[in-house]
Amino acid sequence: MIAHAVTRAVTDTKTITRSLPRRLAGIGSGIAIGAFLTFSVPAQAEEMPEIVAAPTISVDEEQLAPVTTVSHGISLYGDMKYGPDFRNFDYVNPNAPKGGTLVQGSSVSFDTLNPYTLKGTAASGLGLMYDSLMVGSADEPSTHYGLIARSIEYPADRSFAIFHLDPRARFQDGTDITADDVVFSFNILIEKGSPVYRQYYAQVDKVEALDDLTVRFDFKPGNNRELPMIVADLAIMPKHYWEGRDFSKTTFDIPVGSGAYKIQSIEAGRRITYERVKDYWAADLPVNRGSNNYDTIRYDTYRDLDVERQAFFAGEYLVRSEHSSREWNTAYNTPAVQNGEIKKEFLPDNLPNGMQAYVFNTRKPLFSDRRVREALQYAFDFEWLNRAMFYGAYKRNVSYFANSELAATGLPTGEELGILKGFKSQLPPELFTEPPYLPNFDPPNGRREALRHSIKLLQEAGWELRDQQLVNSKTGQPFRFELIIRQPGIEKIALVLKARLRQLGVTLDIRLIDTGQWINRIQAYDFDMTTFWWQQSLSPGNEQQIFWSSAAADQPGTRNFAGIKNPVIDELIGLVIDADNRETLVQRVRALDRVLQWGFYVIPQYYLGGDRMAYWDVFGRPDTVPLKGTSVMTWWIDPEKSRKLNKGGY
Repeated sequence: MIAHAVTRAVTDTKTITRSLPRRLAGIGSGIAIGAFLTFSVPAQAEEMPEIVAAPTISVDEEQLAPVTTVSHGISLYGDMKYGPDFRNFDYVNPNAPKGGTLVQGSSVSFDTLNPYTLKGTAASGLGLMYDSLMVGSADEPSTHYGLIARSIEYPADRSFAIFHLDPRARFQDGTDITADDVVFSFNILIEKGSPVYRQYYAQVDKVEALDDLTVRFDFKPGNNRELPMIVADLAIMPKHYWEGRDFSKTTFDIPVGSGAYKIQSIEAGRRITYERVKDYWAADLPVNRGSNNYDTIRYDTYRDLDVERQAFFAGEYLVRSEHSSREWNTAYNTPAVQNGEIKKEFLPDNLPNGMQAYVFNTRKPLFSDRRVREALQYAFDFEWLNRAMFYGAYKRNVSYFANSELAATGLPTGEELGILKGFKSQLPPELFTEPPYLPNFDPPNGRREALRHSIKLLQEAGWELRDQQLVNSKTGQPFRFELIIRQPGIEKIALVLKARLRQLGVTLDIRLIDTGQWINRIQAYDFDMTTFWWQQSLSPGNEQQIFWSSAAADQPGTRNFAGIKNPVIDELIGLVIDADNRETLVQRVRALDRVLQWGFYVIPQYYLGGDRMAYWDVFGRPDTVPLKGTSVMTWWIDPEKSRKLNKGGY
């Protein structure tokens, strides 16, 4: 049983009739009494008492109701850290001052204020406008606490979840948030939102409002313990606002939200400004106390990364995460950094890094052969790049769950091996005999051996070198493809890949496009190769279907950019979702990770294991950095520092 929770019986909504004597009414719910005994008083002592059976009483049997847990929060496995009376999360400052302006840079040139559909490019920060039923804590692997829902109710098998809404909950226009709004929000995402939502919520069988403040989600059969938490993350939108509007279209109409911030103003494609809702009903809830500290949050759009960086140095915005090792080591030697006006820090985290990679679109015939994809992995010389361009800052992410216990390393053993043996005939034999690996060009003759191995694989797949060009042995078609990217800094790294591929006789065309065009093309799977970063959580679950499943491969708008269609992976995703304890989850994720690695669906790049953060010294920060890393939404503008630098809104 989850800590800090209580249990109760949930009865069916049908009327229950009983034909029981009133004196038996307190015996217990759901028990049908068929007969009882009475004893007649003996007339004479020497006579044996006559036992007379009472008549059978006819009763309507009540179906035994399932016992449920009712709690202020829910955890995927084990106990919750925070009890029902907790005041705030440990990683915030509950007394942080409110005020000031947070300005951030963005590369998104937006054309819509609806972030939930495929159409258009949504503005940065729109998630600030919407609250969910519950919110996850940053210092636990997978635990949620009440926000719009003050409590959650669920049975031991988690076959349904009932959310009891806080009667104080209001939208930004002052309208009550009701169970009908929750039902509407779910249905509108399924019917008119991005196709990714239909995939993500596929295991939800039914949602219904039981009364104004109670909503129930019923789940399809299975053992997906995460489902109550998945629906708890649902963004709640006002039914009264969207009725009569076309949810599927792009829009610059400012929507009504449920969250701590609302849109103050927009300049289409250039800037969006949010203001803190002054009468926000949930401002003092435990999950919010110490967060949402800025009066105003603004995102300014920059189409060029170098211009964006220089704007930061000029004080046009206040905080940035730097993704270029070269720039981190060379571009920040400015007077503002030297005199301490700009702080520069590396902030490590303890999260799985996921997979950042060049992604093969296996829908394309050119990349449909696993041997071809493996051969092209040998064209990425990570060791040289790390020395020459990254200042030795990165590690190679062999795994799709790098930087965590979830990563498959070495040879499969124990429970992981047992799982994989069940699919042995469908898996490459070397998966069981060789640890996952990526080519290393540093050993003597390492590059030559790698190229030789690549050529061998390509020849086996039906390709051959003719006049230093790789062509199809049967058709003579040259091996040529296009890489689409959206950041100029990535182009320099891609040029190194291009040069290595040229040694194999492969021609790589690199096309730099703007963010909006890139988003549209990858959502439609209109590319040969691109770069992407699949971020992972400490408790992988339903989202793995969106990343790797066969169903997602044919559904526009999912994250299965590689076009993976592998029945083993489909079954392993199901096992991950059905895991009922942490150790089983770890073993099943490792099995999934290993099969993904041996599918060679990507050319893995690298990971850092934290954030390079630069910020103007106008902030205050909590002393504690949680398990999932720091968030600027728990920072605040220090009035004294703001006035000293004339930045931050004071």
